[in-house]
Amino acid sequence: MYLKFFKKFLTRLIIYAILTAGAILVLFPVAWLISRSFMRLEDTARDIWIPNPFTLEAYIEVFTQQPFFRYLLNTSFVTFMGVLGTLLSSSLVAFGFSFLRFKGRDLIFLLVLSTMMLPGEVTMIPIYRIFYFLGWINTFKPLFVPSFFGSAFFIFLLRQFFLTIPRDLVDAAYIDGASSFRVWWQIILPLSRPALTTVAVFSFLGHWNDLLGPLIYISSTEKYTLSLALLSYKNLYFRYTNLLSAATLISILPCIIIFFLAQRAFLEGIVTTGLRG
Repeated sequence: MYLKFFKKFLTRLIIYAILTAGAILVLFPVAWLISRSFMRLEDTARDIWIPNPFTLEAYIEVFTQQPFFRYLLNTSFVTFMGVLGTLLSSSLVAFGFSFLRFKGRDLIFLLVLSTMMLPGEVTMIPIYRIFYFLGWINTFKPLFVPSFFGSAFFIFLLRQFFLTIPRDLVDAAYIDGASSFRVWWQIILPLSRPALTTVAVFSFLGHWNDLLGPLIYISSTEKYTLSLALLSYKNLYFRYTNLLSAATLISILPCIIIFFLAQRAFLEGIVTTGLRG
């Protein structure tokens, strides 16, 4: 009995030691960023971790030397529209593949899934030419309008969750005279909060941190997003470690807040769509 208890204790001890080491390894760059962001420029070259003196000078410079607040608003607008478009279009398409019966449904679904195999580089030039023809270059539209046409991965993720919803519930709604749109909006979406939260978090992170899209389509500095602004900061202030650290922390702060706010539903959605599908 003591040997069994000792083995269990030793196993847990090793697991916690590995997890602690992994956490330290992951959090080390974040701790370094936080430390440098509260230092004066002349202190960043010193081999110290605790700022002395503690100063907000870098954060003030971030908002005064460049229109950082505008970049923040630009990114928020693009991200909001992108998440909204992704949730509406992907859930609507997934609903069709889950509950509607039409000829060739499974074949079309396979075709949709096959688009995930295409590397982004293959479609980059044709898509750019389309946006150029539409006159959307140097506007925000190329950054969020494609989201309103669905994403193969999110459609697959939501379809897997929708299939766990009892079919009888949907049939009962149809018998009561509800339209497909009403069933999707008033029955399926309220029951799919974990899956929708998962999609929203992934979409938020993708749009918020997107660098390639703004780099290709945006040329005016007043329309820069945060990722593009950080790239510009890196070139302009590459010696100002404290300023770059402060700007980086401000840009990743919304991602951390969103993750912690949606953590429970996000993890529930991951587990549900991964195991029941």
